[in-house]
Amino acid sequence: MIEAIQSWDESVLVWIAGHLRNPVLTPILSFYTQLGNHGLLFIVLAVLMLFFRATRKAGASAGTGMFLGLLVTNLTIKPLVMRPRPWITIPDFAALVAEHDPNSFPSGHSCCAFAFAVALAIVLPQKWAKALALAAAAVMALSRLYVGVHFPTDVIAGTVIGALCGLAGALIVRTAVSWHTARKNRERQ
Repeated sequence: MIEAIQSWDESVLVWIAGHLRNPVLTPILSFYTQLGNHGLLFIVLAVLMLFFRATRKAGASAGTGMFLGLLVTNLTIKPLVMRPRPWITIPDFAALVAEHDPNSFPSGHSCCAFAFAVALAIVLPQKWAKALALAAAAVMALSRLYVGVHFPTDVIAGTVIGALCGLAGALIVRTAVSWHTARKNRERQ
């Protein structure tokens, strides 16, 4: 079973590299994927959201979700699974960007992006903002395949974990805000 999954992963990644890579998309997706290094793009956006009352809960929810994703993905699963990156296992396969973490499963970029996006999709009322966050996360996840630093199952797992962490982040912040509001109301009485 594991061999079949590995074979499928490798064939999909080789197909992407052979059929989708092109001179227009390569610099765009290479740049965008690197904005996700260490969660930078999504962390900066979440922190900026904390400065505005209208987006403060969304920023806190996204930040909490991304922190949970970091704990689950980068600090727990990756060191336990230790799946090698594609260029290590596929002969003559070239990644388009440098990646210093040798562990591939699951995708931390995908996890962070979807933790951010799902938290925003739950908390923000604007449909356009929800759609934009989810689209940005999807492009980040797909960029990891395009540049060749993750297998499809790495990205799928990172996406699912990230979505669950984003949901948990939104629920944690909602619970904390409700608890804080109830406490303040009790103190006023």
